Amino acid sequence: MAQPTQPDLTVDVLIAGGGMAGMTMGLALAGAGLPVAVVERQPATVLLDAAFDGRTSAIAYGSAKVFEGVGIWARLTAKAEPIRDVRIADGDLVDGLSPLFLHYDHREAGTEALGFIVENRDIRAALLDQAAATDCLHLLAPAEVASATRNAAGAQVTLGDGRRIAARLVVGADGRNSPLRHAAGIRVTQFDYPQTAIVCTVAHARPHQGVAVELFLPAGPFAMLPMTGQRSNVIWSERSDLARHILGLDDGAFFDELHRRFGDWLGDIEVTGPRFGYPLGLLHAERYTDCRLALVGDAAHVIHPIAGQGLNLGLRDVAVLAEAVVDAHRLGLDIGGGGVLARYERWRRFDNVLMAAAMDGLNRLFSNDIAPLRLARDLGLAAINRLPAVKRLFIRHAMGVVGELPRLVRGEAL
Repeated sequence: MAQPTQPDLTVDVLIAGGGMAGMTMGLALAGAGLPVAVVERQPATVLLDAAFDGRTSAIAYGSAKVFEGVGIWARLTAKAEPIRDVRIADGDLVDGLSPLFLHYDHREAGTEALGFIVENRDIRAALLDQAAATDCLHLLAPAEVASATRNAAGAQVTLGDGRRIAARLVVGADGRNSPLRHAAGIRVTQFDYPQTAIVCTVAHARPHQGVAVELFLPAGPFAMLPMTGQRSNVIWSERSDLARHILGLDDGAFFDELHRRFGDWLGDIEVTGPRFGYPLGLLHAERYTDCRLALVGDAAHVIHPIAGQGLNLGLRDVAVLAEAVVDAHRLGLDIGGGGVLARYERWRRFDNVLMAAAMDGLNRLFSNDIAPLRLARDLGLAAINRLPAVKRLFIRHAMGVVGELPRLVRGEAL
């Protein structure tokens, strides 16, 4: 009788996708002593190239604790710009800004910052550096999952180059078009917004003082996020047909369109680096788990970037799943068993559904120029601004420190 083929690598957890959520997941588990393999289809050099991703991420206070817990925050502090204030206002290009607004101040939260703005490539670099220094983590890149067989006995994953990996749990961190999710037959609710996010970085003459500004314009939100070095990252939601035209303009014409929206509050401005366009949409998986499979980050949910909460949701997924897996491991239980996966699903679904619905509602409410709605939303912003208790609750929610928090978000070790 032929002997079964032995795997090329045996680990406790295989993670498909070496993006920010996937790598954080790998570091969290490996840091607790579990052997982990992270499979990423892009070479590390591509992930770190300036042309790969021009975005920044708003790292909520709780998410910074997760990064601290997996050992990368010390690598990022010099590159993370604290968000000390957030100013939200409604307006249009003809009449200007409404005099009614909402203002969050870090002093109301009793912390040094509400969160931090960090360039995505800096986060990726810190994750890769930490991975290289972590014994239990095997980073396989470039590589791709070709197939995964999952059953009660375990999971067997075959890569595109023929290598075979045995694991007790597979984590799908493989993005909004997740092949693992499709292969598991997990359906999604999804639709595309008629908007594209135009992203670029702007240098300016005056310091931003750590102030993040979100302007609600008729076509969509226009965010100016404070970066290090007297720079701001612009995330400009525009009608998709118009966005394609704007992205194709020459430098002078593009600057003129940007300047009309950015204004002069930071003095003279200059666009630095390339411009990017990202189509916007909403996606939510009907379930996050299957036999020996758990979905995290964009594989499970994608939301509008109106409040910069997408990565933060993914990092909370990671913190909860890592806690459930590590707890099971320490008790000698099956880390890929149904109890572990059910605990993860129950803990994360409400937060993710609530955030997706809230961001969708805000985008629909503010991305129009209907006069009665404009008046109602302006009055709503002003009312929240004058209710300290309500505003503090909104601030804490944006900081990611509301509800039942996993240990990493609380700043505790796994």
